[in-house]
Amino acid sequence: MPVTGNRAGCLLSRVFELGRGVRPYGQTGFTASPRPRSGHAPPQPNFTTLYRYSETVSDGQNEDMDAAALTRTRQALHGVAELVLAGPQHRLSGTIRLRALPGGFGTVKEPSVRVDEDHLVTADGRRLPLTGVTVRELAAAAGVEAGAPEGLYSDGSGVGLDEPLHVDAEAARVIAKALSDGDEALRTLAPAVVPVLWPEHFDIGITLDEVNYGVSPGDSHLPEPYAYVGPWQPRTGPFWNVSFGAARPLTELTDAAAVHAFFAEAQRQAHPVP
Repeated sequence: MPVTGNRAGCLLSRVFELGRGVRPYGQTGFTASPRPRSGHAPPQPNFTTLYRYSETVSDGQNEDMDAAALTRTRQALHGVAELVLAGPQHRLSGTIRLRALPGGFGTVKEPSVRVDEDHLVTADGRRLPLTGVTVRELAAAAGVEAGAPEGLYSDGSGVGLDEPLHVDAEAARVIAKALSDGDEALRTLAPAVVPVLWPEHFDIGITLDEVNYGVSPGDSHLPEPYAYVGPWQPRTGPFWNVSFGAARPLTELTDAAAVHAFFAEAQRQAHPVP
């Protein structure tokens, strides 16, 4: 997602986490209170079409996935990422970084916990359903202390510890594919850089030569997965279609190769050869 009060807040969390100066993750995504480098709120993205995901059902017909289910699932998974994975990991191992994994995402250090579609998988292999429980109940069942990382950022998932979770399995697979495609595309773009799934915005990304590249599973302004590129310094031209840089919904970029092609073109556009 692009920078906002929440994406800009990433900088603070990453500075505190790493204990050394780091470059800001920059302006990416479409968050609720954008704060670009200029200090002025950018206009809304200029997407004019509401894209909808479709799934192929057993009879071969296409059905529109329920947009509400996708949003509800994204919000719940964001809450799990922040409150059940990143928070406990930060308290135990000193990092909030998460990673994309087959079927979802997980921690990079102890405690070893991951999300596989609509289940939480514990270190001992237990599979805990994500639907019908609260964050507090889920964390207790997994043997971790629920709660966000403390003192690192002001924004986050907005999910309460006692709020029941609702995760649709099909929507979870859409989100898992978005994160997986993003991870693969980013590793192809920059093999020496490890993509990070950041819990405050719930997007996976890297920074390369003062340009942020990433994939978001959606947010309050574009409630579906999208790829984004956010140069630290503004670029001009038809490629740059949003105020912070460029973005494309993953309905237009249907696999990792297509996402990588978008990133590679953005890299060329951001750093043209004289």
